[in-house]
Amino acid sequence: MKHGLESHEERYARGVALREATPREKHRKRHQVEKRSALKILAKDDRGRLKSLLPLRYKLMSRSPFAFLRGAASVMARDLVREPVAGVPVQACGDCHLMNFGVFASPENNILFDVNDFDETLGGVDFTIDVKRLAASVVVAAFDANMNPDEARAIAAGGVAAYRIHMDALARMPAIDAWNARIDAETELEAIGDAGLTGKLKDIFAAARESGRDGDEDWPKLSGDQGNEIAEKPPKIRHFRKKDPVDEKIDAEAVFAKWRKGLAPERRGLVERYELKDAVLKAVGVGSVGTLCGIGLFKDGDGNHLFLQIKEARRSALEQLAPDRAWRGHQGERVIAGQRMLQAASDVFLGAATDAASGREFYVRALKNRRLGEIGELTEVAELAGYASLCGRALARAHARSGDAAIMAGYMGSDTVFDEAIASFAMKYAKQNEADHAELGAWRRKRKAASKKKKKT
Repeated sequence: MKHGLESHEERYARGVALREATPREKHRKRHQVEKRSALKILAKDDRGRLKSLLPLRYKLMSRSPFAFLRGAASVMARDLVREPVAGVPVQACGDCHLMNFGVFASPENNILFDVNDFDETLGGVDFTIDVKRLAASVVVAAFDANMNPDEARAIAAGGVAAYRIHMDALARMPAIDAWNARIDAETELEAIGDAGLTGKLKDIFAAARESGRDGDEDWPKLSGDQGNEIAEKPPKIRHFRKKDPVDEKIDAEAVFAKWRKGLAPERRGLVERYELKDAVLKAVGVGSVGTLCGIGLFKDGDGNHLFLQIKEARRSALEQLAPDRAWRGHQGERVIAGQRMLQAASDVFLGAATDAASGREFYVRALKNRRLGEIGELTEVAELAGYASLCGRALARAHARSGDAAIMAGYMGSDTVFDEAIASFAMKYAKQNEADHAELGAWRRKRKAASKKKKKT
């Protein structure tokens, strides 16, 4: 009998039984403690990235331990290879940290809070992998905000508790209701109970509904007499140049044409009302810096504009954890499949394409998602705790779509054992992340000193 045809009680019992093989307390420790260089892992991950953007990547990662964690998905994936797992596979986000959640307007113009980045997504990965990375990011963010260890640990445990409790609630719903569940961001305001966080969220929600993003520093601006060009802002935004190597630029016309051709007929009919006017290279986020990403400016016959993002899709860092589940096809299709599985309201513009000259694989999506500013702005304990809980609930909703919520709920249980174990792991991993960040800082200082010495001679 398939698990899904068993009752909630039977599947919940399956989850409880999984504790025999992997007791929940076992997640408390770090089991893979090995001598390794984070820089060597990152260097391997840099293969195929744009060399001209690598200095920017490491500059961004060196700003703080949290910035380092954002860019080091491959490092943490390596560290999690031999860690214990519960035995419940899901479609994993793969790079699950606090900055990879965001708010956006659904087609019905509802403001939803959801997972926001899927570059590392992979199916068949244990649910605890995402939970551990999210909890670790909470602790690192708390330390960045100068909170003490007790506060950091409590906030991380609270975020995991929110995940556990919401997973249990989803497990008790009819399957179709759990699938259609959403985190309505404006409804969440009533439950947060923190004036500071509530005010910041309201500002972000308002921006998510606006058609213009002039107040957003990272949002592309229009230039030219007719507004048919994207304004440059080097090194993050610039036009592709003729002198760029073939594997460091995109034939935007050809790539967008392939993307359009691969869309479902009703969506193709929509995008055919727009014409590509301009395309630029854009460095995005931290972990994606150095991959080939761009922005396409489209306009319709009335001059209304639309920005679409094109992002290079590489192999998932999570393949280290589930090599038997490695994606064998187009990597853009992997990202699209993961986003559609995890996100409550998927993007109508999602599609894949390949650049013929470079062989790089891409996916296309609307440029519209909003984050809650920078995590560094959440300097109060109540603010970060509220946000961590919101992320925990959103992750539970996403995991429940591909994994068996009742089995996960049974494994985690109704007490706080799982929460406290993951929080303990997160505290230990935050120390490792600090050491890795220090290693990067020492390396950059050494390179700068060598460069100055060379100039003098």
